[in-house]
Amino acid sequence: MVNLLQVYADRPRPRSVAVVGNQPLAPDADRAKAIDSCDLVIRVNGFVCDERGAPPTVGTRTHVVVFNRALRATKWVFADYRSKLYLMVEPGRLHWEPENIPGWWPADLGLVPVSNREVTLPLSEAMGLASREEAAWATTGTMAAWIARSSFPGADLVLSGFSFVDDPHQTSWQHAAGDACIVGPEHRIALEGRLLQSWIDAGSARLLR
Repeated sequence: MVNLLQVYADRPRPRSVAVVGNQPLAPDADRAKAIDSCDLVIRVNGFVCDERGAPPTVGTRTHVVVFNRALRATKWVFADYRSKLYLMVEPGRLHWEPENIPGWWPADLGLVPVSNREVTLPLSEAMGLASREEAAWATTGTMAAWIARSSFPGADLVLSGFSFVDDPHQTSWQHAAGDACIVGPEHRIALEGRLLQSWIDAGSARLLR
């Protein structure tokens, strides 16, 4: 997967990687510029991008889309899809999730399944979750952040749109596009927030609020 990520990045060895979650954010030109200036920009599920004429908020560039089967696609998800890498996380395959490609997926668009052995389980271990025994695993956003951190450990990691870092006990959340929803019972977002905060405290990641 690292080789694939390098192909889609602006340079073979990205010096900076942005991972943008779906928390609604206020306009901030500096944040948008910081995201768009990264060599590799990863966005999650039903993400949004800035539009021409709108206040800069989360930038416009996307190299990689990390999504799950419950994706509610926005108009940005499949825009210019030939230039993006689509990574599907499927941690539910450890327990009950089917392996078939979702019926709503565009017939002419490829995707790459993310390995549970290489991504989900090491991430769960880092958070203290026994995902083989219990139907509990990280959100897609944290999986995207883990993919970025583990694939390019020396790169400047820019995080944005992760509400659970500041609000780890929320039981529902808003999205930058679409309806609000409950925090799925399979997620332990307090553990996710603690993991990302540990990266921030260690200076190996920056959180742009």
